[in-house]
Amino acid sequence: MNAAHKGTNPRKVLVTAGLPYSNGRLHVGHLGGAYIPADIYVRYLRLTGADVRFICGSDDHGVAIMITAEQEGKTPAEVAQHYQKLQAQDFAGMGISFDIYSGTSINPYHAKVSQDFFKAIHEKGYFEKQSSRQFYDEARAAFLPDRYVKGTCGYCGTHEQNSDQCENCGKMLDIDSLKNPKSTVSGEPATIRETVHWFLDLSRFEKEVTEWLEGADVREQTKAYVRGLLGTGLVKRAMTRDITWGIPVPLDDPDAKGKVLYVWFDAPIGYISNTYELEANRGHDVSVAEKMWRLGDDTEIVHFIGEDNTVFHCVIWIAMLTAVGTMKLPKGVIVNHYFNIQFPGKEVEKISKSRGTAIWVGDYLAAGGNPDALRYYLTAIASEKARTVFKPEDLEQRFNSELADSVGNFVNRITSFTIKHCGPNVPVFDKSLVGAVDKAFDGAMNAAFEATTQELERHSFKGALEAVMEFSRQCNRYVDEKAPWTMRKTDMEGTKVTLAYSLRAIHALGIMMLPFIPTAAEKILSAFGRDAATVSWSDAVSFDLIGGPLSQPPILFQKMGVAKA
Repeated sequence: MNAAHKGTNPRKVLVTAGLPYSNGRLHVGHLGGAYIPADIYVRYLRLTGADVRFICGSDDHGVAIMITAEQEGKTPAEVAQHYQKLQAQDFAGMGISFDIYSGTSINPYHAKVSQDFFKAIHEKGYFEKQSSRQFYDEARAAFLPDRYVKGTCGYCGTHEQNSDQCENCGKMLDIDSLKNPKSTVSGEPATIRETVHWFLDLSRFEKEVTEWLEGADVREQTKAYVRGLLGTGLVKRAMTRDITWGIPVPLDDPDAKGKVLYVWFDAPIGYISNTYELEANRGHDVSVAEKMWRLGDDTEIVHFIGEDNTVFHCVIWIAMLTAVGTMKLPKGVIVNHYFNIQFPGKEVEKISKSRGTAIWVGDYLAAGGNPDALRYYLTAIASEKARTVFKPEDLEQRFNSELADSVGNFVNRITSFTIKHCGPNVPVFDKSLVGAVDKAFDGAMNAAFEATTQELERHSFKGALEAVMEFSRQCNRYVDEKAPWTMRKTDMEGTKVTLAYSLRAIHALGIMMLPFIPTAAEKILSAFGRDAATVSWSDAVSFDLIGGPLSQPPILFQKMGVAKA
């Protein structure tokens, strides 16, 4: 066991990634928005010796799944289970290292945990039962949830906005502030009918949400956005719905009959129930999982989500946890913006299934796409501060030039040259021959390691990857300046210094790249006889390779668009 894992009280972190609806497969925007950033963070934490749980699963309830079931001639349960399995396959194919990927309709704990959550809030008097007006689809004889009504924002006039929130101005919308409402199910104008629901008055939790926001690990643009919501005043939100597919409202009240929990009430509770299932799968009592979510426990909880889930995680979820009274608030909510897409010769567009403007993860993998290439590119263009554009030809170009030509070429030429001229071990060298250039290069490696660590700790994954890639460029500049292929003709001992320092840098690159492109990084480490499962983060700068085994790694990066030999 390496030193990073010897602590008696390792840092405990529970990381979640937003639960995707189980009514379709995953596209590249999903990966870049929540799942790859979360996976990078988890892989880094594990390398530091932290005790980590990585929790996810599909969001199976609500109208989205019901509509897909109708379209596909299946039951909602069949649809949910079908897509949950496909999503799990896509995640595994991309190297996303969840400890559990369950689903809110198949998790054996989820219904009870969600109902207990609802009852706890109800018993504390935070729910208000009241008759309300709700959008209704006359053609389908059904009440319409928020995301199935579109109209014009009554504040800024933007068209085609969902009935709960305007994407343009960010204001929360309701039945009075959405103009010209239309059902997205039937395409017909939405009417209004009376119904009874249980409401959570979010304004009662403004103080707690504000205090949490100021102290949490939340990006500045997210803070500014949520402050804007708080500034306009929070409203009451119905936490029940008039549909048949969901978790029944657990109240002995005739008005509760036939109603289910709002999908955005039970979905984040999936983080908790999936933790229960994980610990049960490991042979532990569910009390182990329950404790992680309770006040007083030192487990850090960090959520990774896309920007469309901000209100739910940074306002409603915080209010729900506060209302229960025994639950810990998350340490951080890390939000990424949307990815748009631009195909060659076309304009920038939103990633959309209906418009055919999506690159599906399953299709990418089935066509032989390199998971590391996609992980690398989505991180390099990460939408951490603003929306960004995915360009397929840019993915190919950057993978070829930045990974294949820079990293791959450096690793290949140094390992092959060393084995050819010094044998299958990292050269032992005379330390008195170490010069100023070598020392500066060693300093650059340590600086890159510190910068990468700092960027990862503050959830700046794009910045962390750039720090690693800048060091790879320094590696090439170092060997170009030292020119061992020329030096060896007159100074073999000095050449050993250059090769030993270069190999140490390759080993460091292997470890620092493990969170980002794990498959290639594991190949790099295998050249030194090292198992990626046993290395630690600090090994990047502290592990002594001198005299250790060395082999030629397989090709790290087969260039995209170039036929294999």
